[in-house]
Amino acid sequence: MSPSSSARRRILPTAALAATAALLLTGVQYGTASAATSGRDAAIARAQANVASHADLFGFGPGQALVVKDVVTDADGAQHVRFDRTYNGLPVIGGDLVVHQDARGRLRDSSRAKGHNPTVKTTRPAVAAQTSAANALRESENIADATSAPELVVWAADGGARLAWQTTVSGTGKQGQPTGRVVVTDATTGEAIESYDSEHSAAGTGHSEYTGDITIDTTLQANGSYALIDPVRGHTTKDARNLSASSVKASSGTLYTDADNVWGDGRKFSTDRATAAVDAHANTAWTYDYYKNTFGRNGIKNDGKGATVFVHVGTKWDNAQWSDACFCMMTGDGDGTTDPEQVDLDTMGHEMTHGVTSATANLRYSGESGGLNESTSDIFGTMVEFYAHNAVDRGDYLFSDQSTPPWLRRFDKPSLDGSSADCWSKSVGRLDVHNSSGVGNHWFFLASEGSGAKTLDGVSYNSPTCNGSTVTGIGNQKVAKIWYRALTVYMTSTTNYAGARTASLNAAKDLYGAGSTEYNAIAAAWSAVSVS
Repeated sequence: MSPSSSARRRILPTAALAATAALLLTGVQYGTASAATSGRDAAIARAQANVASHADLFGFGPGQALVVKDVVTDADGAQHVRFDRTYNGLPVIGGDLVVHQDARGRLRDSSRAKGHNPTVKTTRPAVAAQTSAANALRESENIADATSAPELVVWAADGGARLAWQTTVSGTGKQGQPTGRVVVTDATTGEAIESYDSEHSAAGTGHSEYTGDITIDTTLQANGSYALIDPVRGHTTKDARNLSASSVKASSGTLYTDADNVWGDGRKFSTDRATAAVDAHANTAWTYDYYKNTFGRNGIKNDGKGATVFVHVGTKWDNAQWSDACFCMMTGDGDGTTDPEQVDLDTMGHEMTHGVTSATANLRYSGESGGLNESTSDIFGTMVEFYAHNAVDRGDYLFSDQSTPPWLRRFDKPSLDGSSADCWSKSVGRLDVHNSSGVGNHWFFLASEGSGAKTLDGVSYNSPTCNGSTVTGIGNQKVAKIWYRALTVYMTSTTNYAGARTASLNAAKDLYGAGSTEYNAIAAAWSAVSVS
């Protein structure tokens, strides 16, 4: 959604305020707005008149004008009109005020910030001091590709009044996210007055397609709108505007912004383009948190940098993918008939795990190493689903069951999809990597849950073994921990299934000891899928 258009700014100079007050004194009433004047306009006019007739109360004097910022009307008709203040045309920082009036416009009370009755020479000084301060801020805050625009203001937030340069320094932060700082310096002396973030974190309400109503982390921008920029994890969610996947760059698309921080409509095949963005934004956060809280990994590349996430890629593109080139995640809108947007939890976790694999073992995307690459994404995408513990999209061993019902792949018996391998053979490396991944997925299920028939959280599974053995599982958290260490410490770009067995046994030995229950379960599960 786009932010609503800002209301037209209304400035009433002192002379006009005096005239309004005079009209009131001679008996002109504002009790009923004319057909050409809205209730909001009438409330503003009454408030302006109240300031004019109570100038001492509001600290309102020569050279000042008011800029309407907001109007709140209570159920009983009482109005609260908020103004910013200017002095000789310059914004007064700390000069804001609120007029509280009843339904008929009679003054009830007032609220005002410290900056009232500002009086200061407004001759425009040199900008050199402010430019120097902004440059220093860029360096100290590590803001890259920064731009800045100084604005001359009257600084009165501390109760005094002095000319100051206020500059917003915007650029790219440490995590690759859009960021900004405001720096204020005395326009005469160059003294630093204050600096603060120009963007603020906020908790938005998302009506998602796959995970129900959820809270998402957004950023309150300087213009008062909210953006799908996660200030904690650094990722940004954009609308690709149906640009093809091959054409998407990090700079492509449109950042999602919204006026009220409520996003999406919660419907599948939704016409509200923010609905898919809710899932994408939230599921990226869950993926980041899973890796961070489980393994201490700080982002995809372990460098704290957030990714860019694109939804609505292509036209009826029934797919999702990770791109190292743009360090971004791309999701399509499904086929428009049976498959909706590809933004469910395990799919998002799967694609972002491709980035983790690329940054670690970098398993080649062909042959057995390609199958291991896909299996790694299936495994950790599934673990993200278990980690999120979402009431709507519960953890299971059915991959992409939300966006590709009843499922795209399954772990207990991968061959049920008609193409994937349950057991290793010499021909496995010639399969498509999405099908040769079945051997790794089957191993993960057996090592986690064991062989045979069972029902887990309402889902029925029946996992056979290729050698007729019985396997007892050790739980998916332990197996995932072993697999992560194998991926990040022992595997290389050309690791095959036999190499994966060796790598995972080395990892199990490191974590739990040679000959431990965990070590033996890992070995038994590999043997059960014919990898020795």
